[in-house]
Amino acid sequence: MNNKSWTVLLMVILLMSSLCLAGCGQHASTNNTSDTKKTETAQTQTLIYQGQSLQVYSGAGISKAMDEMGQAFENKYGAKVNFNYAGCAQLLGQMEINKQGDVFVGGSLNDMDIAKQKGFTDKYVEVAYHIPAIAVPKGNPAGITCLEDLAKPGVKLILGDEKSNAIGKKAAKIFEKNKLTGIEKNVVSRTATVNEIVTQIGMKQGDAGLIFEDNGVGAKDIEVISIPQEQNAIDKVPVCVLSFTKNPELAQAFVDFIASDEGKTIFVKHGFKIIE
Repeated sequence: MNNKSWTVLLMVILLMSSLCLAGCGQHASTNNTSDTKKTETAQTQTLIYQGQSLQVYSGAGISKAMDEMGQAFENKYGAKVNFNYAGCAQLLGQMEINKQGDVFVGGSLNDMDIAKQKGFTDKYVEVAYHIPAIAVPKGNPAGITCLEDLAKPGVKLILGDEKSNAIGKKAAKIFEKNKLTGIEKNVVSRTATVNEIVTQIGMKQGDAGLIFEDNGVGAKDIEVISIPQEQNAIDKVPVCVLSFTKNPELAQAFVDFIASDEGKTIFVKHGFKIIE
């Protein structure tokens, strides 16, 4: 083959190589564009409630878990979750007056039974166990070891209000179940929320109090003493869509999220035992 033929062959090879590279580059560019569109579509589908908001009534003792729950829901779906925290009796009273809101997270099944009786909901989901426990100041200066110790003369007790919050009602049932007398004369304070019990015990304003186990998570100034199951009155955390919600789809989505594996993981992180 002469020099001219070699030159022609070389030019053909170079031309074919250029066309091949151009095609590959175009294909890669097309793939990148496609991937970007898929990502944007997925994000749009995920944030399907962007710009919307929810009003959620929740027992104050569950606030840490619910704050994280609301933020996780907003990150995933785009909707803002606004919480109203208080004792559940107070929350139920607000609902009865205002007839507003979307979701209710109770501190006990009794709270949800009242909500059903008042027509605020017709069904609910049980998501986690609410387990009463004894709280004492760091170091346990009064040497409290069990329920019976709470009835000893001179022990200063801080309890929840029996009419306004779940732990107050639950404490009354536990004392009655275990036939503990002399409790009332030891009570130095009754609070509107369980969070106030944690604060007052941490400040050593009392020797002991009853809280829920999850309230002790991250509380550095108190110690938690478990109550044997046979002596305890374990409850559950229920959640429901309220009958007067103006956005039932979004409200149900939040309830479903709380009951999902992702929501239950948040509960576990904050010291709850979940209901399988």
